[in-house]
Amino acid sequence: MRYNFLLGILLIVSCKPNGSNPIQAEPGVSLELAQERSETFKNIQYKIHFHIPNSLEKPIFASETLTFELLGSKDVYLDFKEHPDHLKKIVVNGRPIEIQHQNEHIRIPKSNLVEGKNSLEIDFLAGELSLNRNEDYLYTLLVPDRARTLFPCFDQPNLKATYTLTITAPEHWKVLCAAPEIDQFTKNGCTEHRFGESDKMSTYLFSFVAGKFKSEEMAIANFPMKMLYRETDEEKISYSIDSIFQLHHSSKVFLESYTNFPFPFQKLDFATIPGFQYGGMEHVGAIQYKESSLFLDGSATENRKLGRAKLIAHETSHMWFGDLVTMDWFNDVWMKEVFANFMADKIVNPAFPSINHELAFMVGHYPSAYGEDRTKGTNPIRQELKNLNNAGSLYGSIIYNKAPIMMRQLEAVLGKENFQKGIQEYIKTYQNSNANWNDLVKILDNRTDIDLLSWSEVWVNSSGRPIFKDSITYTEVGKISSLELIQMAEDASDQIWPQIFEISLVYPDSILRIPVEFNGDKLEITEAFGLQKPLAVLYNSDGMGYGVFPIHPEAFETIAIIGDEVARGSLYINAYENALNGTTKPLELLHFYENQLYLEGNELLANLLSGYLRNLFWKYLSEEERRLEQSKITDNLWSQLQKDLTPNKKKTLLSTFQSVAYTGASIQQLYDIWSKKIEISNLRLNKDDFTEMALDLALYQHPESQEILQTAKNALDNPDKLERFNFLLPSVSQDASVKSDFMESMKLEKNRSKEAWTASALNNINHPLHQEFALKHLRPSLNLLDEIQQTGDIFFPKRWLSSTIGNHTSNEAYEIMQEYLKDNPELNPSLKNKLWQAADDLRRVQLLNKRIIQ
Repeated sequence: MRYNFLLGILLIVSCKPNGSNPIQAEPGVSLELAQERSETFKNIQYKIHFHIPNSLEKPIFASETLTFELLGSKDVYLDFKEHPDHLKKIVVNGRPIEIQHQNEHIRIPKSNLVEGKNSLEIDFLAGELSLNRNEDYLYTLLVPDRARTLFPCFDQPNLKATYTLTITAPEHWKVLCAAPEIDQFTKNGCTEHRFGESDKMSTYLFSFVAGKFKSEEMAIANFPMKMLYRETDEEKISYSIDSIFQLHHSSKVFLESYTNFPFPFQKLDFATIPGFQYGGMEHVGAIQYKESSLFLDGSATENRKLGRAKLIAHETSHMWFGDLVTMDWFNDVWMKEVFANFMADKIVNPAFPSINHELAFMVGHYPSAYGEDRTKGTNPIRQELKNLNNAGSLYGSIIYNKAPIMMRQLEAVLGKENFQKGIQEYIKTYQNSNANWNDLVKILDNRTDIDLLSWSEVWVNSSGRPIFKDSITYTEVGKISSLELIQMAEDASDQIWPQIFEISLVYPDSILRIPVEFNGDKLEITEAFGLQKPLAVLYNSDGMGYGVFPIHPEAFETIAIIGDEVARGSLYINAYENALNGTTKPLELLHFYENQLYLEGNELLANLLSGYLRNLFWKYLSEEERRLEQSKITDNLWSQLQKDLTPNKKKTLLSTFQSVAYTGASIQQLYDIWSKKIEISNLRLNKDDFTEMALDLALYQHPESQEILQTAKNALDNPDKLERFNFLLPSVSQDASVKSDFMESMKLEKNRSKEAWTASALNNINHPLHQEFALKHLRPSLNLLDEIQQTGDIFFPKRWLSSTIGNHTSNEAYEIMQEYLKDNPELNPSLKNKLWQAADDLRRVQLLNKRIIQ
């Protein structure tokens, strides 16, 4: 490799962070610093050269030329969250200067700068916190404020810049970044890849992928695309590649039409990465995906295919919403996510004509939104943010799932045509720039008589959800004489959510739908007065409303005549929320869900029921109830698996069976499926299914666990999947000391680098079957929370908590959490919220068992 630029290291001036001009900027990127810089700089350009060595142990040398126009005369602060010794040389406007690095910033004194164009040349060692280095590949992941952990920069979203990248890497590696590759040459076993100038983008969108990847290129309608991947399963490769490219193309075409704005960047390339932390990340020109989410095979259910389509549509939508028009500050990070999710739901409709997309929206958003909004740790959609080093804590189901529900209500208020025209104006006005929520509200407010600022104050700037209660009276001849709904905030505030939804009156041979526009705390449903008494009243039967709605026993009894899938889904979701609030008994609801699982013909609803059944079984039943129910449920599921059902339905039933087949006859039946002694007709299983089955059998402590795991390991021919399997092995060990050693190893950051694998392992260790062992490791895992926030990616703190304390329901676990909170009164409020979100089931179980007071 070529390290010519390092000759300048001989001229290094030692770092003196405590010199005569100490840096005043606080750690991170404060709102004040960001505001000042946004008014100070323009025309920012980065030229960066990274030298990736053959060995994982060697550092990555880099050089950077940063040019910008400076308005006024003042000190300049660059962000670089690394040890000062990573900085080797700084040259400002052709002259070397003393390196001043403190509080994660590099100070460039104003005496070395000029008003107008300036140039900085920096030699440094690349920071590796977000480099995700592996033996034969690496990828950057810099959202929300981690560009500064990789290279010196102005790391804030409203200082967009262009990037010209050069990467020297081992000879057989492929490289992908935001701009097209314009040249390369090979020497001494390394290849230098030179890329053109990128489009303008925010620092968190800068990225590159490099390593031993296979590549595929495809042009659709004269638009070329390229994909890097590491998948080795030929069936998945042949089954998936065309679909992956086509889904990107169809998403692009839809968005160009909807926004009335052509694809905004030079290219639409992507890479799939094993064990990627998220489903995907919308890097300009080089989207990154979790490989397992994109590569499917013939055994994939329609639900899996829909999930893949929505993921691709989501990331493609970001090219307009987030990349072209970017939030001004990360307190509005939810804006890019809500639009990506909202557009994804619109995009996939034509590709899946057999799927009920109103239903898909409901089951895809409501359970997850409620899962956080019902907790003591809920937060508004739009949150305050004083420093970017806390931006990662803003992410969660509120912005990914509640926000699209809000946006659908907003679209209904405006009308679809007005809403779309407003979005087109927003894209045109703020292209290649930045905007905040109020900028959009002002545009949309001009298209309606409704006061959108007041509307937004409740939906966007306030947390929580409403609880609805009803009052119905009938005449002596069985006619409705009054029907009233009352709305109140679950958190006892005075918030009222203006919204529209439907109420359905269920009769033996028909269902009467009544549209409702709820703008106050009470509403008389006058349209129902004088109507015949129905068999049941279903509230929010169209799935548009948001909150917990009344549910009465007769609603369950009439489920068989409710042909509308959305109405059934709304009832399933609402029943679960009522059970968690104590108005429906968990065991009774579990019986209802199990029965409906066998009867339900819709795959989305069957999966919804399966998820609810599992959660009720493992978290809301007592040990005695679980013992009594386990054999009944597994016997019923096994019987259903023998029937002539569709492959998708059988896959759902097997997944449910596998989740509870931990004892008795069921564990042997699961073993027989895994060992292929029994083959169930019309059940399509792939290699990954058998691997996960083996891990579950070991988790359930099957007598042949060691042989099962060895056989499963020998069957793995993909090196990435083998590495994951080896990582998970300690978490399913029957040796307590092995699991304890694993938990001890989690204290080291490097052992947590594969975050998805870590979460899977922690779920195994904290599984309800093994919680007596796990309890002693619960407090140490909580003690790591602050460090997890500092070193992990944006979803990791919540995932860490969900995989540890989130699995527990005992009073002992609750007391451990309370002690932790008592001992950490200064815990970051966002982390405290994440803890309450993850531990909501734990809290509710104590509440339902009257161990605590609300």
